[in-house]
Amino acid sequence: MDEFDPWAETPSPFYREEHHAFRRSLRRFVDSEITPFVNEWDEAGSFPRALYRKAGDIGLLGIGFPEEYGGSGGDMFFAIIAALELARCGSGGVASGLMSHCIGAPPIARAGSEELKARLLPAILSGERISALAVTEPGGGSDVSNLQTRAERAGDHYILNGEKTFITSGMRADIVTVAARTGGPGLGGISLLVVEEGMPGFSRTALEKKMGWWASDTATLHFDDVRIPADHLLGRENDGFRLIMANFNSERLQLAASMVGFCRLMIAEAVKWARMRVTFARPLIARQAIRHKIVEMIRRVNATHAWLEQLAWRVDNGDTPAGELSLLKVQASTTMEYCAREAVQIMGGAGYLRGHPIERLYREVRVYAIGGGSEEVMRDLAARQFAL
Repeated sequence: MDEFDPWAETPSPFYREEHHAFRRSLRRFVDSEITPFVNEWDEAGSFPRALYRKAGDIGLLGIGFPEEYGGSGGDMFFAIIAALELARCGSGGVASGLMSHCIGAPPIARAGSEELKARLLPAILSGERISALAVTEPGGGSDVSNLQTRAERAGDHYILNGEKTFITSGMRADIVTVAARTGGPGLGGISLLVVEEGMPGFSRTALEKKMGWWASDTATLHFDDVRIPADHLLGRENDGFRLIMANFNSERLQLAASMVGFCRLMIAEAVKWARMRVTFARPLIARQAIRHKIVEMIRRVNATHAWLEQLAWRVDNGDTPAGELSLLKVQASTTMEYCAREAVQIMGGAGYLRGHPIERLYREVRVYAIGGGSEEVMRDLAARQFAL
């Protein structure tokens, strides 16, 4: 029997040789440039800005973006590979911070003017400048329809006032895509505007006391009469929610892929420990109760992974299965929660010590159940999409 490997590639109709080549290249990058340093970065609460440049050099930041702006193109399966391979480092904080442009920059690529795209996207995709998305507000959470940040048109500028919070890369971002109310109440009065570092009235406050994602820079953003050129509007005025929803669908798919990757890492660590650990003169892996835990982890992860790939294929072929993408995220977060619990249980006290990826991921489970749309909101959104 072959040695068990939760990362083993199985034959699939979704992946071509260029996918496999990218996976191999990215795996080498993660193994050499990220994994050896994650404990140090986690304790420091940050990772070097130079990592963005390195990621840009290998084409990681350009996945899914047009080649004319420095992107590397590619379908959703390249994005899935990126999420899975980054998860091997065992730090959601590093992965989310490094890839914050995946939610900050797509609205620019979809709806920015040619001048704006040509000026901003190459710098983001090369890692020279950092991009973030700012939608969540202190009083709003997942309720986008109730956002209060407001932008008033004044000649050839918008005047922006309000606050955003829980913003990934919020302290170091040079370019922030901000959701603001430019019209009346509800979803029909929202626009997206690009705010750049150095605009007067734009300030930030770090959010440092977090349960997890320690290495990820998280902040509250403050906008006090920030003057934004009118050509920094993305798409049409009051049409921002359409762009936000397109972003959410892609984000949920990629979050699910990250969670699948973290689950596979936890399975690998649990199996390694169970083979090494001896209890009552027998390896832990010889205990039926432990083997059942591991195979149940595998079952749930494989089911989630299969659904992930099926939905990715549908998205690549023009479908927008918003309800199923919402439920996929719930499936992935509940699977990750199960795997984290069982992995710590298998490892016992060793899984409770800081510096081990199992301990870190156990803490990080909750942010995946909340960020990108909480489990409760995802279920409600799916029910509405299915006309229940």
